[in-house]
Amino acid sequence: MDRLNAEQLVEIAALEIRDHSKQDDIKEQEWHSDQFSVYLVWQGKEPLLPGRTYEFISPNATTICSVSSLKYRLEPNNKRQIAAATLKQLDIGYCNIELDQSIDYAPASYDDKLGKFILNDSRTGEQVAIGLIQFGLRRATNIRWQEVEIGQVARAIAKQQKPHVLWFTGLSGSGKSTIASLLEKKLHARGHHTYLLDGDNVRHGLCRDLGFTDADRVENIRRISETARLFVDAGLIVIISFISPFTTERRMARSLFKDGEFSEIYVNTPLEICEKRDPKGLYEKARRGEIKNFTGLDSPYEVPEQAEIILNGGKEPPEALSKQVLDYLILKQLI
Repeated sequence: MDRLNAEQLVEIAALEIRDHSKQDDIKEQEWHSDQFSVYLVWQGKEPLLPGRTYEFISPNATTICSVSSLKYRLEPNNKRQIAAATLKQLDIGYCNIELDQSIDYAPASYDDKLGKFILNDSRTGEQVAIGLIQFGLRRATNIRWQEVEIGQVARAIAKQQKPHVLWFTGLSGSGKSTIASLLEKKLHARGHHTYLLDGDNVRHGLCRDLGFTDADRVENIRRISETARLFVDAGLIVIISFISPFTTERRMARSLFKDGEFSEIYVNTPLEICEKRDPKGLYEKARRGEIKNFTGLDSPYEVPEQAEIILNGGKEPPEALSKQVLDYLILKQLI
């Protein structure tokens, strides 16, 4: 079968929706949600990564969304459903998506205009997918935010500090964890309430089910970002030490916090120095082919463009670098 174009694939997805939808089950008063089951025709040159944020554009709304789960990839020629972790260019995928806000919509089986949307790359603005809404997820309408009596301000006042996220990023072996640990000791000595989230430590529990593919790295950062948001709400100064190689996910993490609550700290240590240090022997294993998708070698690291702090991890000792961060916090009146 010849390779189909995007328009033909969208029509196949529309037929799938019509085949599996019952018009008499549609109730217009329920057409408001922030979570949907959809078909996506992927157009992006880079693969779809569940958990990565994209710009969602429909006739009724423009907002941010992410694919929360990819159910399967649909073979257009025989309609077979194939398990998939990602979508490549001109793949059809059936998945659940989550939006940053609830929107008015219509199922594509009922209205082929209101039920259609596009996804853009949130960094470049390039269109990466055409989507069709099958239905809104019922759980999205059953969940409400539970208001509490004690909020972030009260918790912060009790701790006599300003909640903040200090997000350390850099290559493996750059010195992130060492600097972060030294900084936490300094803050603790000054009486501040902190919590350090380290990349290795969370993989023993919260992220133990994730590997090191690009898709798993995206989900890893999503979980840590949401955890950090809870800790900031608790009034803590949260120190995060993660390679976090992708600009899009670091930007997503920042977007979860209020202005002034998030500082990105890039530990700029050249690859050759990181590899020479190699405290865990990971670079050596990666060079031998024993570790795949290793950042800096066969998986990219996207250098931060707007980090609040850049530390020269190749020339200055960790103690001096941790003091630079402490001085920044004092200068900005964050502590």
